[in-house]
Amino acid sequence: MTAALALGDDALILSHRLGEWAGNAPVLEEEVALANIALDLLGQARALLSLAGDEDELAFLREERAFRNVQLVEQPNGDFAHTIARQLYFSAYQQLLYGQLADGDGPFAPLAAKAVKEVAYHLDHAEHWTLRLGDGTEESHTRMQRALDALWRYTGELFAPVEGLPVDRQALRDGWTVHVTEVVRRAGLTLPDGPQEGAWTAGAGRQGIHTEPFGRMLAEMQHLHRSHPGAAW
Repeated sequence: MTAALALGDDALILSHRLGEWAGNAPVLEEEVALANIALDLLGQARALLSLAGDEDELAFLREERAFRNVQLVEQPNGDFAHTIARQLYFSAYQQLLYGQLADGDGPFAPLAAKAVKEVAYHLDHAEHWTLRLGDGTEESHTRMQRALDALWRYTGELFAPVEGLPVDRQALRDGWTVHVTEVVRRAGLTLPDGPQEGAWTAGAGRQGIHTEPFGRMLAEMQHLHRSHPGAAW
């Protein structure tokens, strides 16, 4: 199932990226918060990948070009502001997406009805930190603005059509734009000028084309499983 694979890969890869903050978060409270978000996403990934096949094989035995996640979620954590900007962009999209799916009667409805509640927390966390960093010190403001600018090019792919995903893409894009713009405005920040499909935009992750950091991340994520094939706890 193409849609299950795409959404499952989104959640899986972002979960792994957030898990990289374990032991490295700026304060203990944030280490717990990011770990909880990562676990929520991992649970979503397991449910979605199970709709497409064997979840372990799909996570640990596929090659890079077989993954269908958007390029946004595979971007490195960078500094804390970079992680927050990535989470704001993605969680705002995911909450609207799951909201639409939960209102339908397709195979994703039960999962979406549960996940939309989890994502509400993810989005609230990202909004809180966007406001805190944007309205904080000169340094935090600069870093948050830099992160929003750097990741903007990856947001257009969120609204590309996915086979088997029954959503109103225009409503999704419009709702996302309004919500993110308002949060950024309240933080005293700005979104880049121009449309998401500008002179150059990323957008080939759904076709299996990924950015350079993804290969290194995937090798780390799959290393244990590939080193001990067939092992069981």
